[in-house]
Amino acid sequence: MDMVKKSVLGRGLGALIEDPEPQAEIPEKALGGTEIPVDRIDMNPFQPRKRFDEESLEELAESIRSVGVIQPITVRETENGRYQLITGERRLRAARIAELDTIPSFIRKANDQGMLEMSLVENIQREDLNAIEIALTFQRLVEECELTQESLSQRVGKKRATVANYMRLLKLPAEIQLGIRDDKITMGHARTLIGIEDAKAQLKLYYRIIDEELSVRTTEEFSRKLQEEITEEAEQKITRNEDAKTYEELKDHLSGFFQTSVNLKRNAKGSGKIIITFKSDDELERIIGIFDRLKS
Repeated sequence: MDMVKKSVLGRGLGALIEDPEPQAEIPEKALGGTEIPVDRIDMNPFQPRKRFDEESLEELAESIRSVGVIQPITVRETENGRYQLITGERRLRAARIAELDTIPSFIRKANDQGMLEMSLVENIQREDLNAIEIALTFQRLVEECELTQESLSQRVGKKRATVANYMRLLKLPAEIQLGIRDDKITMGHARTLIGIEDAKAQLKLYYRIIDEELSVRTTEEFSRKLQEEITEEAEQKITRNEDAKTYEELKDHLSGFFQTSVNLKRNAKGSGKIIITFKSDDELERIIGIFDRLKS
């Protein structure tokens, strides 16, 4: 079973969906794909890409007008003679802008799960994705396609550590994620910010990176200092909490010993005072008697 799985993974994107119909059923002219009417192709509902650059689409449409569609799109047949796009939405959009009647297409068999996985993996191979788009695609593959990071790394051809680093970006505050998406900071800056455990400190350094145009190396230095301060503050807080618990226990012990309310007041230097409360002269004499017995 493991050998079969490994073999499938090694075959790339084509292994994510079923093999095409026998070549004999595809027309001779389909060496570059079967020509399918553009108006019979519906968009892929699982398309992970949400933004398409209009200027880039116009440039691609102009190229298509001149030389045609070089790389066929991939579709699956649905019903009533219609098709649903699997991969190649940018080419299909550009073909519509170029007012093509047909577009070369590879027809594949794929269920919804196969379409989703095929779309996501094909999407991740593009070079113009920003780090957040890559991270979100990885997350969808893990959650919706039920892949482990190990199997995901094999399918997209990236090291497991690389996959993990991208997905860690999604733990950053939303404002920083938007900054990564909009190219306000680089992946190197983002990875440095991940090392800071406090979200407020992350945002503080994020804005400093932008305002002062910090290099990644300088950012790493500031990040290290910030994390040291955060760690020291956390340790001091633990110490304060432990001291507070100790003094609370001591106060309860003294209150029980004197059988009245006792308060402790202590400053940062360690000096302070013990306040023993009494409600009457008789109670005061009782407390003094306790001290006299201790003295003797």
